[in-house]
Amino acid sequence: MAPSIHQFGALQAKFGNEDSDIRYMSLVDLLNYLEATPLGPASFVAKDFRENAALVDKILVLLDDTNGDVQGQALKCVGPLAIRSSSEVLPIFLEKVTRTDVTRSGDKSIPSTASRYFVTALPRPVPGIPSAAPVQLAYEAISTVMIPRLVGRLVLPLKGPVTDSHPKPPPGMLEIDPQMGVNVDAIDLLNETVRCFGPLLQPEEIEALIGKLWEILESQQVHNIGKKKAVAGLSILAVYLSDEGLSKFISTTIESLRASHLPASQRRVLVALLGSLSRTIPRRFGVYLKTIAEFVLQALSKEEYDELLEARDEDGSVDIHVEEVKEVALIVLEDFVSSCVNEMRPFTDEALDSSLRYLGYDPTRIEDSDDEMDGAQGSDVGAEDNNEEEEEDDFEGEEDFEAEEGLDDDDDTSWKVRRCAAKSLQALIQTRLNDLMEGGILYDKIAPFLVKRFGEREENVRLEILSIMAFIIKKTSETSPETTVTSSEQPIVEVTRAENSRKRPRERSDASMFDEPYARDVDSPGQTPSPVTGPRADISRLGPSIVQGLVKVFSQKSVPTKQAAIVLLKEFANLKHGGLSEHLGQIIEPVVGIAKASGGIAGGSAVVSSGGAASATANSLRMESLDFLKTLCDTHSSKVIAPYVSSMVAAVVSASDDKYFKVSCNATDTAEAIIKVLTPPRFLGSDQKSSSHISAIYSALSKRVKANDTDLEVRLRAIHAIGVCLMRTSGNSQLLSSADRGEALTLLEDRLKNETTRIVSIEAIDGVAASATATDLTETWTHSIVDELSNQLRKANLRLRVASLGALRRMVANSHILDCFDSKTTETITGNLLPLLNVANLGTLGLALSILTGLVKRFANKVVTPDLTDALCGVVTSTMSGPTLDTFLALVSIVGAEGQGKPLMDDLLNKASLKADPIIVGAAIGTLIVSGGTSVGVGQKEILKELESAIDNQRRCLALCILGEVGLRQGTASTLKPQTFLDYFESKSEQVRRIAAVSLGRAGAGNMPLYLPVVVETLQKSTKQSLLLHSVKELLQQPKMLREHPGSLDTLWKQILEIASSEDNKAIGAECLGRLVVIEPSKYLASLKTQLEGPDASIRGLSIQSIRFALGDTDEALYAALKPVLVQLLMTMMSDTNLENRRLALTTLNSAVKHKPTLVLQNLQRVVPFVIRSTVVDPSLIKEVQMGPFKHKVDDGLENRKSAYETLHALMSAAYSRLDHMDLFDRVVAGLGDEYDIKTICNLMLSKLIDLDPDETARRLDPVGEKFTATLKTKLKDNAVKQELEKLSEAVKDVLRTTVRLQDKFPGAVSPLWKNYCEHVASEYQSQLRSAQEEIKSQA
Repeated sequence: MAPSIHQFGALQAKFGNEDSDIRYMSLVDLLNYLEATPLGPASFVAKDFRENAALVDKILVLLDDTNGDVQGQALKCVGPLAIRSSSEVLPIFLEKVTRTDVTRSGDKSIPSTASRYFVTALPRPVPGIPSAAPVQLAYEAISTVMIPRLVGRLVLPLKGPVTDSHPKPPPGMLEIDPQMGVNVDAIDLLNETVRCFGPLLQPEEIEALIGKLWEILESQQVHNIGKKKAVAGLSILAVYLSDEGLSKFISTTIESLRASHLPASQRRVLVALLGSLSRTIPRRFGVYLKTIAEFVLQALSKEEYDELLEARDEDGSVDIHVEEVKEVALIVLEDFVSSCVNEMRPFTDEALDSSLRYLGYDPTRIEDSDDEMDGAQGSDVGAEDNNEEEEEDDFEGEEDFEAEEGLDDDDDTSWKVRRCAAKSLQALIQTRLNDLMEGGILYDKIAPFLVKRFGEREENVRLEILSIMAFIIKKTSETSPETTVTSSEQPIVEVTRAENSRKRPRERSDASMFDEPYARDVDSPGQTPSPVTGPRADISRLGPSIVQGLVKVFSQKSVPTKQAAIVLLKEFANLKHGGLSEHLGQIIEPVVGIAKASGGIAGGSAVVSSGGAASATANSLRMESLDFLKTLCDTHSSKVIAPYVSSMVAAVVSASDDKYFKVSCNATDTAEAIIKVLTPPRFLGSDQKSSSHISAIYSALSKRVKANDTDLEVRLRAIHAIGVCLMRTSGNSQLLSSADRGEALTLLEDRLKNETTRIVSIEAIDGVAASATATDLTETWTHSIVDELSNQLRKANLRLRVASLGALRRMVANSHILDCFDSKTTETITGNLLPLLNVANLGTLGLALSILTGLVKRFANKVVTPDLTDALCGVVTSTMSGPTLDTFLALVSIVGAEGQGKPLMDDLLNKASLKADPIIVGAAIGTLIVSGGTSVGVGQKEILKELESAIDNQRRCLALCILGEVGLRQGTASTLKPQTFLDYFESKSEQVRRIAAVSLGRAGAGNMPLYLPVVVETLQKSTKQSLLLHSVKELLQQPKMLREHPGSLDTLWKQILEIASSEDNKAIGAECLGRLVVIEPSKYLASLKTQLEGPDASIRGLSIQSIRFALGDTDEALYAALKPVLVQLLMTMMSDTNLENRRLALTTLNSAVKHKPTLVLQNLQRVVPFVIRSTVVDPSLIKEVQMGPFKHKVDDGLENRKSAYETLHALMSAAYSRLDHMDLFDRVVAGLGDEYDIKTICNLMLSKLIDLDPDETARRLDPVGEKFTATLKTKLKDNAVKQELEKLSEAVKDVLRTTVRLQDKFPGAVSPLWKNYCEHVASEYQSQLRSAQEEIKSQA
């Protein structure tokens, strides 16, 4: 209930009480009352002028209270009272607040602080959205009171005649006192005022505020803090400057920088202003960089660098202001490079030279710095790395880092310059990565220089250098991927093997429906040979120098440096598999020592360097060291790792028992990697050492699983590792003793019954079942596990059901485990599988059918029951296709082969034949006829009679489908003739004609010598060519048999081209042509290339679609044929003059990226520009169409842009590191303002970019906020249809979901426009924003 006026009156009497506690509690009550009082003119506070004014006066008195707590509580009441005050009181209240008397308290910051509370509480405008009346009233108070108080004069003329009630403003709050300087709190007030009301400020007001801030910048009486705040204020004001005003402001800044005898301190401030502007208004500021950049680069030039060193040599010291100029200039250079990426491209060389120059700036080591810089400017990487002695000499002069730091003067701040140089260098590499890699500069100039600087004496700088080097190696690995295959469970296979084999065509089976959680390694990872040229070759040649430089680091006490060095080594190991083989003797011992170290508490205590910026923890260092050991095991051969396994095992066992759960988790993961090193197939042996190591690891893992105080995450990982251990030691009691194996199996059985560890236990059992031998498992254990897994099939948790089905399928597939099954076990599984035989979830259906197939093979009499046949009939009446249908037919085939098909046949004919899709039920009956033979009671003759005597189309269709399946499965032994199906091409029913065509093709696919000539001949003569295309499609499903008839293939090619030119036949014709390309890729790709260059746009489009269909196949011959021509074909497609063909070309490129990425990603520089151009709106394709009395705009390029964005999304997901990040972000941001479908894609892309490139995403928050604001303020016409309303609603939801993700990732974003947008969304879309947060949380 809202408080009454009497309650407010009672409080006012207490405000003057002598007891400060009473005054304080009265203010607390007042604040509570105010917050309970509604806003707006309905509030009695606003209605009662006298009461409102009295409250204002009381608060003003308490702002000068001598008690600090009372004063602070009074400040909290200013904002709530201001926002509830009437429009008459508001400007008076603000005027009094700005002139608060503080004679009693003496705190001169109170007026500014109270004013800031006042301003932030007022309703504020949102850019792009018309301001409401309360916002306008608040702005009037700001304009008439606040701004004049800040600048000390009236800026805008007052409305109405000027009377005595409008006295002249007192001296401005920003006036500069000759003795005290400027009130920095007033500058904060100005900045907050502009941030809140900037969109409404008039040009005269902005100019007046800029004038006052500029006076502060130029004043000698103002200290650095005031000038820094003034710089921030100017950058905020620049957001709201007109183009003309900004140009004038930039010109004034340039004139000041060109002034003769400019003091270093003033130069530093002006340069800092340029950097602040580049961060705040990067797009508008970028156009001036051609002129402005020279002032920053001049401060970092070689000439000024030499002058700096000469001045240092003369008197042994340097002007601190000069060094500060260099520091600020490097910070600004980083801002320029990061914020104005494209505009800074012409200055890349100068920026790089400046960064490297000052990264080596160390006045205490002038000679060394000069040598390093010379080496960076003219280095010969190959010569350096081929000379081992030179590499060692680079570090011979390096003493202990700690000792070196003792030589420094406490006043030496040159490390700040070097740190800023490192940051600007990193920004340059991040934004110019592709350019620097392609030009060789990254590896010939930058990387060698960084390696030499590993001996940096200041830890803050050293950490930056190591971080940059690790980034270079990581990006090299991403942009130049190895040709090997990896997975979380499978170490790298030797490159020679991966290069000589391609992915085999995937057979359609249920096995493809789920992953292999415990895939077995096929070989031990060997050392990958370095390529002769390219980024990997360049960075590999630096390997010895990198290791040599990092080895010294491990002998130091600095935790952050050790951690950074380990991270760098890990990235290098990932880059070059086996690349550390020759250096393990130097690396393993110190890393193992770190991993063994204990004493870190949970969370760890920070170890901070002398610079005070770099921090790490003992625990984080141990985690990185353990992770590095795991990486070594995954990327190096067992033979190389073997000599060091003993020490690694000891470290892992020790760390696995650590109290900090993250250390224990990493130790468990490393233990799993070591198990893989010690077990087949990577290690083909079972010596005593391996056995003892595995036993020690198993004991540590089992201890973590059993302990009651073990963290859940550690326990889960330990169970997973035990599963890997059991799987890889299967059948080998010398590696893992029978006692340990029995204990481990019992442990898995026990954890399977626990809800928190059930899923990971099932996955471990899955792995055990995959490799179990006859001696590994007992019947008792098997029965218990099967019963428990079967019980899980009734649970609602889908993930649990899928995992249980996967494990059961693995057990059924293992003949040794199947031998342990008895009648009860089989009945238990079957009974729990029957409820899953429905198409509500195709994933569980396929797994259930696969398990039943395995059971029927062994226990047909017990499994094939009336309940099962009823369930299978229910499946038939549903819609199935692809792998699920294949699995179903495999089960039906086994049922028939085992002599149990008669009941199923009866049910199919009586219960499902006329209710289900004839294609599905026909395939099932046909399969049963062929597999069951005479035992099913129905044969081919009966079906032929039914076909001839059928009185309705449904029966004819079913009979045709059955015969087609029979012909397919009988193959050349089939007695069916093509005419049987051709006769029905003349049926009056379109469904019968289509089914007859499909059945003709299926029967022909089994008996190619008989059917293919007939189909080809009929295709040439018949008028039913469209129907015959369906037959050809089915025939082409058997490429192996078709290759035996090359003449017929050529005829088919020509006929299909002719038939498919019709729009109705284009889709199926393109699919047929694509399948022909797969069968004879070299021949038909050449034909397609010729057709793509032909004059007929329809044929060109057909050819493009054909290539798209062919790309989905995994045939080796097709891959080899596409490799030299695919990119050229894509370029030809994308340059087509026909708009629709260009759209098809984009979809084909999208398919190529998904199915043949290695063929496309190597030539991205050729295809990406076209995709980028296709995302731009083409005004020439937008036309106005008259529809009755209304005119509508139609965008013919919309579908093209949509396809282009989909392709760009695929490219971003597949190879983000190889794309031009700036161009990509430009198009994503632009797409946020496009049509609905494109907005949806761009929101999805932006959500992914938050994680892929957080730095650039943060820089784009302002334009993103503008696009989002435009979407949120979209208003539809009153006569908008339902579809338009739904699209707008979904677009708003997309915007809010993306907003939540951006706010979560960048909670401290300082961009003014983004801040305003977030505040607007928080106030206007509270409920929808909350729903979006809950939705994202539920998906996490």
